[in-house]
Amino acid sequence: MKKTVTAAIALSFGLMASAASAQTVKVGIAAEAYPPFASQDASGAWVGWEVEMIGAICTAAELTCEIVPVAWDGIIPALTAGQIDAIMASMSITEERMKTIDFSDKYYNTPTVVVGTKGMEMDATPEGLTGKIIGVQVSTVHQAYVEQYFASVAAEVKTYQTQDEANQDLVAGRIDAIQADSIALDAFLATAEGSVCCEVKGTVADDPAILGLGVGVGLRKGEDALKAAFNKGIAGVLADGTYDKVTAGYFASSIYGN
Repeated sequence: MKKTVTAAIALSFGLMASAASAQTVKVGIAAEAYPPFASQDASGAWVGWEVEMIGAICTAAELTCEIVPVAWDGIIPALTAGQIDAIMASMSITEERMKTIDFSDKYYNTPTVVVGTKGMEMDATPEGLTGKIIGVQVSTVHQAYVEQYFASVAAEVKTYQTQDEANQDLVAGRIDAIQADSIALDAFLATAEGSVCCEVKGTVADDPAILGLGVGVGLRKGEDALKAAFNKGIAGVLADGTYDKVTAGYFASSIYGN
C-alpha cells in the first residue's frame, strides 16, 4: 500500500495538459521526520500519508512533482525565495501565514491535543497546565497557541526543532506535557515508549486564528494557476475515492475534518 519516494527525485504523474503543467513543481516537505505523515525509511526513502497524498494530488492535478526536503523553520523562506514551488508539510492555514503566502483548499484537518505523563493530574486548559513544563515544536501553530494560552501559567515552555525531540524529553521526564496534532501524537503513543509513559490529557479549545482552518498547500502569492491546479487535484482525490484509499492505509477513520 505504502509507496516510497526518494528525496529530490522527480515524481512524474500523468500526461501534461499544457506547457505550464509540464514544468516540474518542487514540493517542499519538512526535512524532520513527522510520522505518520512523512519520514524516511531504512533506505532513506520518504514514506507516509502526506508523501502518498502528494503523489495522488499531483496525479489528479496533472502536475509533475519533485519532493524537496527543507528544514521546517526555513520552509516558508525557501518558498518565497523560489527554491521550492509549494509546501505540503502539514502546514496549517492561518491568517498570520496568509500575510506572507497563499494556500490551496485544505486537504486535512485534525484536532490539537495535549499529551502528558501518566498519573500526573492535568488537562488541556490553562488551569490544568499551571505549574507544568510544556514542550512544543518551534515555528508551529502549537508554539503560538502555547505562548498565547499556557505560557503565563506554565513553569516553563521548552521549544524543540522537531516533534520527536519533544516526545523524547517527555519520555525522559524532563518535561510534563507536549502539545501537537492529535494524529501525530497518536503515532507517538502507539510506540513502546509512548504507550508506557504517556497519555492524552485532552483537546485544546479551538482558536482558528492561531490553529488555522486545516492544512493546505502553501504557495507563493500570485501563483493562481498553480493554486487552481492543486485545488483541482485535491477535489479529484476526494471525489474518486483515492483520498479514502490512501487514508485507510494509515488511519482508522477520515482525517479530512469538517
